[in-house]
Amino acid sequence: MKRMMWLIAALAAAVLSMRVAADNTRWGADYFPNVTLTTHEGKTVHFYDDLIKGKTVAIDLIYTTCQYACPLETARMVQVQRVLGDRVGRDIFFYSITIDPEHDTPAVLKEYAEKYHVGPGWLFLTGKASDIELISRKLGLYTEKDAANPDGHTPTLVVGNQTTGQWIRNSALDNPKFLARTIGDWLNSWDSNAKRELRSFAEVPMLNFDQGQYTFKNHCAACHTIGGGDAIGPDLKGVTAKRETNWLKRFISRPDKVFAENDPIAQTLLDRYKQVRMPALSLTEQDAAVLIDYIARESGDTRAASESRAAPMPPMQGMPDDPPPPTAGDSSTASASPVGRAARRADLKPLIDAYLRIHEALAADTLDGVMPSAIAIASETAKIGSRAAGIKVAVNPFAQAATLDAAREAFGPLSDAIIAFARGAEVTFGDNVNAAYCPMARKYWIQKGETIANPYYGRKMADCGRIVPDLPATDK
Repeated sequence: MKRMMWLIAALAAAVLSMRVAADNTRWGADYFPNVTLTTHEGKTVHFYDDLIKGKTVAIDLIYTTCQYACPLETARMVQVQRVLGDRVGRDIFFYSITIDPEHDTPAVLKEYAEKYHVGPGWLFLTGKASDIELISRKLGLYTEKDAANPDGHTPTLVVGNQTTGQWIRNSALDNPKFLARTIGDWLNSWDSNAKRELRSFAEVPMLNFDQGQYTFKNHCAACHTIGGGDAIGPDLKGVTAKRETNWLKRFISRPDKVFAENDPIAQTLLDRYKQVRMPALSLTEQDAAVLIDYIARESGDTRAASESRAAPMPPMQGMPDDPPPPTAGDSSTASASPVGRAARRADLKPLIDAYLRIHEALAADTLDGVMPSAIAIASETAKIGSRAAGIKVAVNPFAQAATLDAAREAFGPLSDAIIAFARGAEVTFGDNVNAAYCPMARKYWIQKGETIANPYYGRKMADCGRIVPDLPATDK
């Protein structure tokens, strides 16, 4: 009887100590914000109380209009979810938080989750921009603007066990089995493997990846199979016999340019696979060649395998190295948005024209014409009077902007000032002139047409951003 009482007391003490440890961990309620977020299912949740407290979690940042890392990042995490199986939603929870809450409503996030065949136990979350920034800083996921990293947002995954206080940061693009092991076992002292039979490393067979197989596993396998059926993207078995080798090389290495050409095959694939775009992964012509060779060999297509090694990739038909900024006369960029309607804009036209010249220069990675255009804006503000005082103040830093980085830094406040003036005066900018937003730079601008020409990153990330349908409140 005494022994039984001792065991009960010991068990109670252990449970109590675990609870106290969880409450007293450095990474608890005193550290994580308990801000309100909304799930892709429309449910209101609190970040700490509902999502973090007492749970093992994997958290990343995404935005649905991203054409770079986010698509591969989400597809890779789908693979991780499949490896973990029904543990996701039971003792492990996935959270993807948007950094573009203005666009990524619960409905948009729900559609995004469905595109990638996301399973139960994974929530996509939106909320106030300031709250999301606070969360990202607390998690160590916040990324400052960095000219050396034009994508801005990095595909980083934070995994943690709030009960034990263990937290790890890793690449969200890592091997899915490794990520699953990290999330599922490392954070709970391998408790889930207590009864698993361990094998010696001496029994592990030697791996011998060729370059094509390695490239496919790293860049393609998250969305495609070769003979395993359609996934997020199409099954690639036989694609080398169906498509021209040069077209495949172009689409693999520069899908952004192929989409910009309105290529009919690319558009058909986009429609068929729920608007999931082939991401631009900065693959080279050589990368494309070894991928085609590998897919051809796996498909039994010896002809395409030999062609991929021999044929050079031709230049884009009708396309320069990067698409030029859209012009006002481009019929494909006509906008019916309120920003594009003409109304009481006569006194703003010279100022806007000068601003657009600065935009086009920065988007093309040049300072040509920037200083004269800034001087023209200052001159026009004097004509408008005190109503344009904010613009006058914002344009002054261009006088010291001797580098592209400095000019881009000054361009953000100038854009905000002009947009704020137009909102206050109920003035629009003219036909085919639209406001745009870059989630990476977290800044707005005004441009001609609807083909994104990002002034903050230039040609390194020319198409990063989206058109906004109404003039934004830049003073939020």
